[in-house]
Amino acid sequence: MGFKCGIVGLPNVGKSTLFNALTETAAAQAANYPFCTIEPNVGEVAVPDPRLEKLADIAKSAQIIPTKLTFVDIAGLVRGASKGEGLGNQFLATIREVDAIETELMLADLESLEKRVDNLTKKAKGNDKEAREQLDLVNRALVLLREGKPARVLERKAEEERAFAMLGLLTSKPVLYVCNVEEASAARGNSFSEVVADRASKEGAVAVTISARIESEIATLSREERTEFLETLGLEEAGLDRLIRAGYRLLDLITYFTAGPKEARAWTIHRGTKAPAAAGVIHTDFEKGFIRAETIAYADYVALGGEAGARDAGKLRLEGKEYVVADGDVMHFRFNT
Repeated sequence: MGFKCGIVGLPNVGKSTLFNALTETAAAQAANYPFCTIEPNVGEVAVPDPRLEKLADIAKSAQIIPTKLTFVDIAGLVRGASKGEGLGNQFLATIREVDAIETELMLADLESLEKRVDNLTKKAKGNDKEAREQLDLVNRALVLLREGKPARVLERKAEEERAFAMLGLLTSKPVLYVCNVEEASAARGNSFSEVVADRASKEGAVAVTISARIESEIATLSREERTEFLETLGLEEAGLDRLIRAGYRLLDLITYFTAGPKEARAWTIHRGTKAPAAAGVIHTDFEKGFIRAETIAYADYVALGGEAGARDAGKLRLEGKEYVVADGDVMHFRFNT
């Protein structure tokens, strides 16, 4: 499990070029005309995490498997997309599948919710408790959308999250703004990216500055050559790495690890996930039959030379169903089939 990020924006702003650079492919056709990208291009990249190599070295793992980030390059957005113009519903259906998104789709959400009001009102009058609760959410969301505000800013209780998610609102998606700048501005940004960063801050969103041209050049280099190339540009890391970290912060994601002779592997979960659900990311049977989790903090695993050393030092813990997994935990799950 990683997360899926849709690259969305106006036509001809470099989305496909950015996609090709970030995924180190030439899969997405890049050309200066609308709808060059009609079918969404999908590419996966490994999420860089130096902790994984360290764990693999200690555990003498035969294979290293990082968690993945999926990029979806979606067709350029044009005015009227919410009413079916351009790619219309095909475009909107693709949007609904991604976890992080940038665009103005409030009209589509507004239309979607307004169509539900009458039916929900009838059910609510018939003492349908679920319909009453959903109608309340819909009406509150409609107020925001009519004020030109995205649904994601709706104040809601924790127990309302599931019902809110079921509304399937496009503007409920978290937003990460990616500013494609010229090479000279890659390190510090420019006046335009500053405006975007200010807007993102006010919206509770995140902004990252990337030069698609630089990322394209990096994609052709070896790992060693990349470091040297970035240093000459005054950059400490590639734009992809910054983008991934920003995405993790935005979606409140963390990583836990499994490590052994066969493989060292990273797994992505939401912060606050309890041990059984974390086990379920590996396989649903792990969650269903969860007994306990053998857990070692990353720092202890490294300092004590692995599982045996941690066990001898009393740093291997047996955690139960209520344990909230911490970032960097090295885990082994016990379960009944």
